[in-house]
Amino acid sequence: MLTQEMAAEIVKQTMIRLNRNINIMDHTGTIIASGDQSRIHQLHSGALEVLRTGKPLFIKEDDPQQWEGSLPGINLPITFQDMIIGVIGITGKPEEIMEFGALVKMITEMMIHQSFIAEQFEWKQRLKEQVFEELLKDQYDVESINQRLNLIEIKLTPSFQIAIIEVSQTPLKKRELLQILENSFDEGSSLVGFLNSSRIFLLTSQLPESKLIQKLKTVLNSTNLFLKIGIGSTAMDFTQIHHSFQEAQQALLFGGKDQALTTFAEIEPQALLAGLDERAKRQYLNRVIGNLSDKLIETLDYFFKSNQNIGECAKRMYIHRNSLIYRLKKIKEVTGLDPQVLNDAVTLQLAVWLLQMNRKEN
Repeated sequence: MLTQEMAAEIVKQTMIRLNRNINIMDHTGTIIASGDQSRIHQLHSGALEVLRTGKPLFIKEDDPQQWEGSLPGINLPITFQDMIIGVIGITGKPEEIMEFGALVKMITEMMIHQSFIAEQFEWKQRLKEQVFEELLKDQYDVESINQRLNLIEIKLTPSFQIAIIEVSQTPLKKRELLQILENSFDEGSSLVGFLNSSRIFLLTSQLPESKLIQKLKTVLNSTNLFLKIGIGSTAMDFTQIHHSFQEAQQALLFGGKDQALTTFAEIEPQALLAGLDERAKRQYLNRVIGNLSDKLIETLDYFFKSNQNIGECAKRMYIHRNSLIYRLKKIKEVTGLDPQVLNDAVTLQLAVWLLQMNRKEN
């Protein structure tokens, strides 16, 4: 628990504040960090006495001969979880440094405790990510997964929801961001972790999609961060988690540029189109909208997103209603398809989606 790196950091931070030499000894009484580098790896007999008795030791100027390898000062036990794990020594006249000895001991033990919490977090986080990676495989060992989940006191029971969260630039540290998400969901029945430097996975257990969406919207509203979220279909058992994950990826890919949260159900037609033969896609695009200008294609996109409502579309595009009507007529002239007629609109909408997918891929 008390590593040489940690001890060196404690010595560095403490000496800056006290302007006194600090030594830290491990559970064997060996100096593992010191302001005096020449003393590192030496055995400190005063520390051995503290480790033996569990009590502070004060060494005066006429005492060092009794305590080989020690200088005048105070030596205090470092405790963690009711165990003595080392000794901290402050060099100087005991009567001068006694008043802040307890403070140094408290700060040291606090730093060790914080380091332990950080290590526990990293260990648990890595285990969560390993479990999720295992669940995405075609074949996995259920017993091994459950053993790991038991170690971190998590129980996953069907049904499952999968979300992928894409993180843009954020002032928050990784741990802070994960903590926000974990605080929003039941820690004992969910997994949260990083897929890579910019994407987070979220697996929830026995949480309806509507509740998941509600909680994620709360996170979006409370963080003031720009997050894009894709949600897959409900997985009824472990075997479906991989498919739901792929759907969440597609929801993230095909979701609107300004749309923070997208479910797979919203983009399922685009996902189906993505599986088509590339030659068939190109042929369809060229035949349906190959002769339309970018301006008219953009008009089609806005028109369909406005549910074919001319007034709403004109407002969203900041153009006059008559200008929009003129563009729709122009589209009909060029393509032979009327955006205001359902069957023609479906044909045009599919072409617009295909074009948008091509642009995203390129």
